[in-house]
Amino acid sequence: MTMTERSAEPVERNEDDAAPETARERVNRRWHEILQETRVAQTGVQILFGFLLSVAFTPLFRELDTFDRAVYVATVLLGASATGALIAPVSLHRFLSGQRMKDEVVETAGRLMMCGMVLLALTIGCTLLLILRIVLPGPFAEALAAAVMLWFGICWYALPLRLRRRAARRSFDERP
Repeated sequence: MTMTERSAEPVERNEDDAAPETARERVNRRWHEILQETRVAQTGVQILFGFLLSVAFTPLFRELDTFDRAVYVATVLLGASATGALIAPVSLHRFLSGQRMKDEVVETAGRLMMCGMVLLALTIGCTLLLILRIVLPGPFAEALAAAVMLWFGICWYALPLRLRRRAARRSFDERP
């Protein structure tokens, strides 16, 4: 770490480029990144949740068997939980703005986003299962829903974790 001429704050290199950034700049950058990510995730979960809420009022809903109704209820609860987790960073910011807690807000918001993304993936998987069970006969629906959930697991979790491990290894190897 080096010190900047304009402040006595320690600086670190931004992982996206070689420009040094102070701790305050880093937390501000992370906060803006979380806000952008939240906007994308919130839009998706709100559209999906709105669709789910309307399903109960369709004529076909009355024909669902007990298992499909249970999947529907679980899906709505997961969607509501995902919505809550993905909107929570906004509430955190509103309640804690000006309290000099940005580090804690950013850390908590990041965790809520991860939780919300898991809940969103489960909501999408259950929605897909419900739709495919109505459209496809036999065990195809479960197999396709499981395949899509595996794909989400790879894209949303396994790949980022693999890249993080690779970067940590590279960083460890580059240390003097």
